[in-house]
Amino acid sequence: MKTLEFLIQRLAKAVMVVIGVVILNFLLIQLAPGDPAAVLAGEAGAGDEQFIAQLRAQFGLDQPLYVQLLSYLKNVIAGDLGFSYRNHVPVADLILERLPATLLLTGSAFVFSLVLGITLGVIAARRRGSIGDSVIMTGALVFYATPLFWVALMAVLVFSIHLDWLPPFDMETVGAGYTGWARVLDIAHHLILPAVTLGLFFTAVYTRLTRASMLEVMNLDFVKTARAKGVPRGRIIRRHVLRNAVLPVFTFASVQAGQLVGGAVLTETVFAWPGIGRLMFDALLQRDYPVLLGVFLVTATVVVAINLVTDLLYRIVDPRIEATG
Repeated sequence: MKTLEFLIQRLAKAVMVVIGVVILNFLLIQLAPGDPAAVLAGEAGAGDEQFIAQLRAQFGLDQPLYVQLLSYLKNVIAGDLGFSYRNHVPVADLILERLPATLLLTGSAFVFSLVLGITLGVIAARRRGSIGDSVIMTGALVFYATPLFWVALMAVLVFSIHLDWLPPFDMETVGAGYTGWARVLDIAHHLILPAVTLGLFFTAVYTRLTRASMLEVMNLDFVKTARAKGVPRGRIIRRHVLRNAVLPVFTFASVQAGQLVGGAVLTETVFAWPGIGRLMFDALLQRDYPVLLGVFLVTATVVVAINLVTDLLYRIVDPRIEATG
């Protein structure tokens, strides 16, 4: 019953957060330079004032700001994210078409970075001061400090052009017509390079955080007591140290989940991955504000959902949280 009450409270707060994000993003978009109607008119080859005024009236841009905001909120609540100025299709259709590719990329990068980061952090903490610890932490520092776009470009040059191991661009082989497991394997082959590239930065973060948290927990009294009782070292690491040390990692991972989409903009652009990160980048250049707002809304919803799942995982990993609540 406590878990159900906790879930209801978190869902109510999540809805309020998403509504706040919608309002804030709408107001910030209005401060952005450039007029979408002028951009559309210029692309159509007709820049006269009358045509621009017609476009502004067509998309409701001639209405007062508060009227536009209320209309947008009403549409969002009804499930209508608006109409793309540039593509002339509903924003929801554009996002739903691109969202699976981004979720596949960011989800794979997230799992890769979390598993590898925690594993390397545990190894470094257990071998503190050794050569292995120095190598792991040096590698983590290098990938943490290296710009993501540079890593992506170098990965394409090395593994695609020089070694010819992995495909450099797109989500699947164009014109191959694969179906079934053949298509799955083809997509997985194309996924390796962008997912690893995107995940390396976060792997470095989780490695350093896990190591620091592990070393802190190792010096606590209950760990020393377990050692004094003769508990095997491997069991101490798994049952006592790691279970407590992983909590800060979960917290940081939930916060950085939203940053994966930001990193996906660069990754999807370099690797021509057809996701919402690339869609957001194109919409920004084209002043297609409904698409931008729709992507921001979907991103915020995903981040809030991940934070909600993280709160639930906290109660599973550390039952003391539920008992205290």
